[in-house]
Amino acid sequence: MSSSTSERPPLHLLIAAPRGFCAGVDRAIKIVELAIEQHGAPVYVRHEIVHNRFVVDRLAGMGAVFVAELDAVPDGRPVVFSAHGVPKSVTAAAEDRGLAYLDATCPLVSKVHRQAQRLIDADRHILFIGHAGHPEVIGTFGQVPSGTMSLVESVDDVAELTVPDEHNLAFLTQTTLSVDDTAEIVAALQARFPAIRAPRGEDICYATSNRQAAVKEIARRCDRMLVIGAPNSSNSLRLGEVAERLGTPARLIQRATDIDWDWLGTPATLGLTAGASAPEVLVREVIDALAQRFAVREEEIAHVKEDMIFKLPRELVA
Repeated sequence: MSSSTSERPPLHLLIAAPRGFCAGVDRAIKIVELAIEQHGAPVYVRHEIVHNRFVVDRLAGMGAVFVAELDAVPDGRPVVFSAHGVPKSVTAAAEDRGLAYLDATCPLVSKVHRQAQRLIDADRHILFIGHAGHPEVIGTFGQVPSGTMSLVESVDDVAELTVPDEHNLAFLTQTTLSVDDTAEIVAALQARFPAIRAPRGEDICYATSNRQAAVKEIARRCDRMLVIGAPNSSNSLRLGEVAERLGTPARLIQRATDIDWDWLGTPATLGLTAGASAPEVLVREVIDALAQRFAVREEEIAHVKEDMIFKLPRELVA
């Protein structure tokens, strides 16, 4: 569908910034690309390197093979572990088989892993705030002995907790949670367990926090909000929730072909953002699709500038 500009309804498009790729995602994708460049195809990747189908398909086209478990990796081929992190048992299994592996775990997730190990070494029981089944949660639980960490998903869970010693507790969090939800859960934990030890710094990563804050900057000004991201991307799902809490109907889409035009209607002002694993090319794709139906006036609303860069593994840059 296309028409002359004069026939299209006007649309003020507020584009959140920051949005899209974070430093951890950039690093993970680069690790796969460099591994293919240095070792040749195929390079195996355990699970999706990041939660984005467009990114995964592009890397597959370059020679990456995505597998569910190490059993599917043939001897003699390199394997990359995803940005979400893996249990220690996976690393140990790779070493037992003599597989060359590259760890693309986001450094901020690795920081949580190290905190967990230190707390267990100090004989503290950890209450971990996160979403059951998420790869990052599985990877973090896999850093410590079974039974030394308990999952907390909601404020309601706090009242039901049974702990070995309420005077010897600590809490950690998944890096991609809702800032507001997590603050409520932390408050409930501290109210029930006043002696609980907090992390040394914020576990929710800078990119997650910044993208949620950027949505808050624009949501109340918008009639609708589109969030580009995968349905299994925790940080992307949280962005839609942030908008909805502020009274702005929001939809998660993976790319332009997912736009529900009937739901969208003819808003005067539309908000647009992208989760931390969604590339900017998909943002432009959505804007181009909108421009086929509306006379779009773009305005980027900058919340904060990001300049974080994470180093690549030594073996890839030597």
